[in-house]
Amino acid sequence: MRCYLLSFSVKMNSLAIMKIIKHSGYKVPFDKDKLELSLKKSGAGIDLIKESLAEIEKQMYDGITTKEIYKLAFAALKKASSGHAARYNIRLALQMLGPAGFFFEKFVSRLYAADGFKTKINLTLQGKCVSHEIDIAIMKNNMISMVECKFHGGKEGSSDVKVPMYILSRFNDLKAKKHIIFSNSEVISSCIIATNNRFTKDAQDFANCSGISLLSWDYPPEHNLKNKIDKGALYPITCLTTLSIAEKEKLLILDQILVKDIIDGPQNLYKIGLSENRVKNTLHEASQICKHF
Repeated sequence: MRCYLLSFSVKMNSLAIMKIIKHSGYKVPFDKDKLELSLKKSGAGIDLIKESLAEIEKQMYDGITTKEIYKLAFAALKKASSGHAARYNIRLALQMLGPAGFFFEKFVSRLYAADGFKTKINLTLQGKCVSHEIDIAIMKNNMISMVECKFHGGKEGSSDVKVPMYILSRFNDLKAKKHIIFSNSEVISSCIIATNNRFTKDAQDFANCSGISLLSWDYPPEHNLKNKIDKGALYPITCLTTLSIAEKEKLLILDQILVKDIIDGPQNLYKIGLSENRVKNTLHEASQICKHF
């Protein structure tokens, strides 16, 4: 018994000083609390979190990458529930809405529609000086905003200060003129920039100073992309673990952007060639993902 306790103590001490390698290549100390929080956000209960942490820690070593830790966590959750695994997979799922980001624009449009906005995508509007292609226009209470989406195919890509500086100039040209978007003679009164990753600190400071709103994976702190997704159960179809990449792409082409879409319209699963049994499994996972937790 004494030997077991000694071995356990040595293991815990080694985890406390263990270094992990981030996507950027930097080595940082392993943060167990951060890993535990990410598991909690998947909707896993206390017992499953403890079991998953124990399973992950048994396979960890000094110099392990965050990507490898992610794979271990994903595998541990999937053993218990594909729904938990899928929710843990959200950030990667957003990256799969590429490569050009067109489906990410549709996804962002759906987020605003769920908040009660009228939305239109892929517009060409004439500004005071030149014409501009606009990703999304949204309207609520007769107030219209333009939403520009900046998609990153990798986890480490960030939108720097040049992004809001450039979009501010386009917004200023567009707001100086009236447009026909949802009805006649409308004015664009505000501007939003959305990204699936992050904004640099300079980008945040410039946007706040210039009156531009930002939406990213973790910004603003309370109403960021991750929280909006969880609050409305607005999970992208790409997070499903029961479908192949090719099958997810076929559903996106059919305008099945959210997991909720196949719950409402399961016939689209048959359209992409799934068998009765696979449709059943996919719908079961979808219901697990979207249930409140």
